[in-house]
Amino acid sequence: MLSIQLTRSVNSGPLYKQIYQALKQQILEGILAEHDQLPSKRELADYLHVSMNSVISAYQQLIAEGYVYTKERRGYFVEALDAFIAVPEEEIFPEELIEKRSPAYLFSFSHMNADASLFPFRAWQHCEQQALRHYAASLDNLEHPQGQWLLREEIARTIGRTRGVRCRPEQIVLGASTQWLFDLLAMICDKHALFAVEHPGYQRIYQQLHASGRPVLPITVDYKGMSPQELEESGASIAVVTPSHQMPTGLIMPVSRRIQLLNWSYKEEGRYIVEDDYDAEFKYEGDPIPALHSLDDLKRVIYVGTFSKSLLPGLRLSYMVLPPALLAVYKHHASHLMQTSSSLIQLALYVFIKSGEYQKHIKRMSKHYKTIRAELIEALHDKFGSSISITGEKAGLHFLMEINTPRPTGAILEKAKEHRLELYGMDRFWLKETTPAEGRPVIIIGFARLRSQDIASAVSLLHHCCFDKA
Repeated sequence: MLSIQLTRSVNSGPLYKQIYQALKQQILEGILAEHDQLPSKRELADYLHVSMNSVISAYQQLIAEGYVYTKERRGYFVEALDAFIAVPEEEIFPEELIEKRSPAYLFSFSHMNADASLFPFRAWQHCEQQALRHYAASLDNLEHPQGQWLLREEIARTIGRTRGVRCRPEQIVLGASTQWLFDLLAMICDKHALFAVEHPGYQRIYQQLHASGRPVLPITVDYKGMSPQELEESGASIAVVTPSHQMPTGLIMPVSRRIQLLNWSYKEEGRYIVEDDYDAEFKYEGDPIPALHSLDDLKRVIYVGTFSKSLLPGLRLSYMVLPPALLAVYKHHASHLMQTSSSLIQLALYVFIKSGEYQKHIKRMSKHYKTIRAELIEALHDKFGSSISITGEKAGLHFLMEINTPRPTGAILEKAKEHRLELYGMDRFWLKETTPAEGRPVIIIGFARLRSQDIASAVSLLHHCCFDKA
């Protein structure tokens, strides 16, 4: 009879699983050879002092996985299995693949966050319940590859009203992230199209386009935005820009430069501008500036928006407005791709916008961020005095701060890390292989996760990282 040891303690698991595991191990080790007959269900049950059901369940699992087969009226037999070629080695997980947990920061100047503490979770939960109550039937089928029609319709109305983007719901493609939408864009654009991106600019999009096999050229950003002359000379046919709040400089592209870029796109067929409007909901001086898309009469602007900044990054929902010509290409070549964003989140967001909760939240957060931004800038000037200059603070959730200090950027960032202060420099936005000569340190100051009562302490700690030796 087989040698099987069973443990009947609470933490040992069901008996049938113990029997299954013991038999499987003996088969894999060759103790039970191919075509060996196993004991009958009753024999094994009596031998192990277990119920017949436990043995039956173990045998059924072994049959399902292919370790055992049956012969009618003869019983159970070991399946013929090839031996593993690989010789087991001591398992050593590569050090470079071990995930390092993010430190618990005391304060954060990160430009990548939104303030979750002020998100109206109760209202959102109500919108989810409403979505389930009224639209649950749409969850039992694969949704449209471009996303839920109701949400696309509501987004078209919203961005038409708030950003001047004139489009139909059919032009909108939803996705779980802006990065996924850029993957899609790279797929449907002409295979010979050369992409141009802002320099300094968003590193992830630059790397993503590279990874997709697309040639990508960094184009210098001057005090108005992407250089039209350098863009023209580059031979690029698709320009990716952030005109409402350039990442990372924070500058707002004036209409003169917007017209120049549009005229560049109009000169040749197949030229497009991708407008990444990632945090345009927040502007603190004057009225909101309409999107670049609003000036485009020849359908050359691809508008990209996200709810990561206005709501929560964890909702994972972005959208892209395709010009009709590219929409036709998408329909032909990419409409087989399944939608990547949760249908329930899409429907809840539809209810959230339709009910007015979205605009209430934007209004509330704009007021909050404006207050935090003003308090932070005042605290920085009080603490740092004339040793700093601030730019790009008129919109969005971050600005730049240049510091007159002998300490290099790398040393400031290292000091910040030691003191659990989340802080980033311009190096992460430098796209060209040759880095600029080190001048005065320039750091990114994000303020979305700062609380009013923490500003003084956070600024003092930042000053310590920039100047103090201890």
